[in-house]
Amino acid sequence: MDRSSNKSTVTRRAKILEELDAKGQVTVSELSTKFNISAVTIRNDLAHLEKQNMLIRARGGAIKVKFYRMEIDPSISDKQKEFLKEKQRIAKAAIKLIEDGDTIVLDSGTTTTEIAKSLEQFNNLTIITNALNIASILSEYENFNIFMPGGVLRKRSLSLVGALAGENFKKFYCDKLFLGVDGFDTLHGLSTPNSEEAHVNSIMIGISKKVIVVTDSRKFLRRRFAFIAPLSKIHTVITDSGISEEDKARLKNHGIEVIIA
Repeated sequence: MDRSSNKSTVTRRAKILEELDAKGQVTVSELSTKFNISAVTIRNDLAHLEKQNMLIRARGGAIKVKFYRMEIDPSISDKQKEFLKEKQRIAKAAIKLIEDGDTIVLDSGTTTTEIAKSLEQFNNLTIITNALNIASILSEYENFNIFMPGGVLRKRSLSLVGALAGENFKKFYCDKLFLGVDGFDTLHGLSTPNSEEAHVNSIMIGISKKVIVVTDSRKFLRRRFAFIAPLSKIHTVITDSGISEEDKARLKNHGIEVIIA
């Protein structure tokens, strides 16, 4: 590469960082248009900048490092202390969608944990969960059939993830999935800080007849590192009254049922 070309590359990459600093995130397509250069070259720029720890590459673009570092993955014990009353109300609304004889999946998470605590009215459920704490709660119900997929334990979330968990989930088919999320951007979809958790979540969605997202409203307008699924995969969202009218309208425009607990 000659000096002029090298200078051009350095200048462009500096401008990419300026764009990222201003917006918090960028896409390959918009950068390609802005700089009138191929998407392949932009991807190379992003790869180089990621190696320098100056950004985090994400689906179709990149996220600002400071923006990403805010995405702490707290332990489940820490999460249980937050918005507990909202989560309990969401759980009560969720169990109204369950019928005796259902096969359901309970994803790991504090809101789904509250659902597990609220199933005493049912006599015959088959429940698949990848969460150790939820399985422990469910073991107290005498007439439930409980399945766990196996896998590698994520200690922060008490969930089982990895290839074994994913492959075993594929062996089942269920009526309803109750999915908790860490990030819910109504323009882009569901996300979580951990890529292995996201992969298992996407498989859960694939085996489920109905996908029900249970989340408190603070998760909206928050995008995490690992993408789970787009809005098109969701049937119902149960949340609290803190959801914005804009987000609520966007969900309904996508044909998603919105239940305010």
